[in-house]
Amino acid sequence: MDNKSQHDKTIDRREFFRKSAAASVAALAGTSVMSSDAMADDPAIMHHVPWGQVWGDPVTKNRYGVPSKYEHNVTRRNTKLLASGNFRASIAVTPIQESMGIITPNGLFFSRSHGGVAHVDPNEFRLMIHGLVEKPIVLTLEQLKRYPSVTRTHFIECPANGGQEWRGPQFNSVQFAKGFMSCAEWTGVYVKTILEDLGLKPEAQWMLAEGSDNSEMGRTVPVDKVLDDAMIVWGQNGEALRPEQGYPVRLLLPGWEGNLCVKWLKRLEFSTEPWYCKEETSKYTALQPSGKAIQHFYANEVNSTVTSPSPEIPWTNLKDGDIVEIEGLAWSGMGTITGVDLSFDGGNNYVKANLKGLVLPKSWTRWSYMHTYKKGERLLLTSRAMDDAGYIQPTIDQEVSIMGVESVYHRNAVETWEVTATGEVNHVQMRTPGGIKNA
Repeated sequence: MDNKSQHDKTIDRREFFRKSAAASVAALAGTSVMSSDAMADDPAIMHHVPWGQVWGDPVTKNRYGVPSKYEHNVTRRNTKLLASGNFRASIAVTPIQESMGIITPNGLFFSRSHGGVAHVDPNEFRLMIHGLVEKPIVLTLEQLKRYPSVTRTHFIECPANGGQEWRGPQFNSVQFAKGFMSCAEWTGVYVKTILEDLGLKPEAQWMLAEGSDNSEMGRTVPVDKVLDDAMIVWGQNGEALRPEQGYPVRLLLPGWEGNLCVKWLKRLEFSTEPWYCKEETSKYTALQPSGKAIQHFYANEVNSTVTSPSPEIPWTNLKDGDIVEIEGLAWSGMGTITGVDLSFDGGNNYVKANLKGLVLPKSWTRWSYMHTYKKGERLLLTSRAMDDAGYIQPTIDQEVSIMGVESVYHRNAVETWEVTATGEVNHVQMRTPGGIKNA
């Protein structure tokens, strides 16, 4: 074939693709999700892409898979404001604005430690179960795993999630405002299954769970919760727990405060009276305006947030008339999410959002709402969730009237994200009287 014929064939082929692309653009132009910037001769579709012209990496290059290099911003984050002066006793918050579905990858899972991450040798691991049981026992990891296992999907939420917002938003970021939580598929054994074998004495009312890290953090749990759905877990999202999640085993109390889910578990003791550590009696309490303090909260209340748009995911590239999906998460430690409402005016009026995918008890529930964007319009996006226990997210004024603004824990009032006329997103708080408070 001469050069001219080859050149003509190349032109014909390019012309074919150009016309095909143009026809596709014309067909889709009437749909609201189609960008008006779509070009029929876009080089990205008209020419071979660089990564398609070289050998790829061997599938075994990384023995443990890693994310794409283009997702380098999807990471846990920290700030000195939340470090308590010691990054070993600190937190790493989850980028929930980048979350998809209801499962948080293990490498992005929220993490909190009181003395740094312990690295436990599984061969040296021992779990002692004693106190008011008929047959006290010390289990190796292998023996523990002989019990019949279950797999359940539940969230873990720090009781301080959103706690910095009592007086007003402190962080113009959904990750720092609501990222003290994550959701995973957990594999382990119900504590009640082990107790069926050991025999729990009828006078037992409390269980002390103690960790083996250098803080030896201990938490007391009512036996009613233990006999309901408390789990000892060793698997997370299909693999062994990561060290920062308590490897080789941790306690999981579905729906209850994350600090009760003791990591690096080494001991369970059953007794008639609760055993309190200093931190439990002083730190995890809340002083009400009446002067009375709430000593125990336990379950995390019904809650929700908008994750997109957010300060991290603004609408600055949208054009008038574009349809965009508003997304968020809802969760409740009391039960199962039954609905989510969305407001565009800061909570004065609401529309019903759609629940997406799996809706499970004591788990994240994803919700969304399709919205036609109007250029120059200012919105105040507020979500409000409800659960099958009959609870509905309160307004900030309703919550403050009971809790005041001196608390740190269990803030589950609705929150608001301002979308400016230019598509920027700001964290604000709707208060009456007093109007809007900005982060």
